[in-house]
Amino acid sequence: MWKSVTIASLMLSSVIAAGAARAEEIGAVSTVFKMLGPNDKIVIEAFDDPKVDGVTCYLSRAKKGGVSGGFGVAEDPSDASIACRQVGPIRIKDKIKDGEEVFRKDTSFLFKTLQVVRFHDQRRDVLVYLVYSDKIIEGSPKNSLSAVAIQKNWAP
Repeated sequence: MWKSVTIASLMLSSVIAAGAARAEEIGAVSTVFKMLGPNDKIVIEAFDDPKVDGVTCYLSRAKKGGVSGGFGVAEDPSDASIACRQVGPIRIKDKIKDGEEVFRKDTSFLFKTLQVVRFHDQRRDVLVYLVYSDKIIEGSPKNSLSAVAIQKNWAP
């Protein structure tokens, strides 16, 4: 039974993540030495907003090491931070829905994910990005956000 639940969960995660951006690892630093397996670390990743040209988000997140982390079955901590920046002219490619997921990463073997969602503050013409972690049964209130003003005449 667990095998079918696991396979179904993995398939569902793949389908959900299909529309979200993929991250590129920029670098990492070790935080805890582990005798066996990789060290605990903070990973820095970058991803471009899939619906908004000209915006890149940088995400730092905790990653569990050790034997279980090395095999990909450890549950990563819910600690994450985000900074999004305008890196070119902003062009919104498709209708933006508030709370729409733009990035998702599984942070445990089952049921825990780190997500980035986007909101558009229309009054101020600003894109707001929120990173948080959730679980099927219990999420975490730990979160971080970043805002990018939509500038009409952008110059580097």
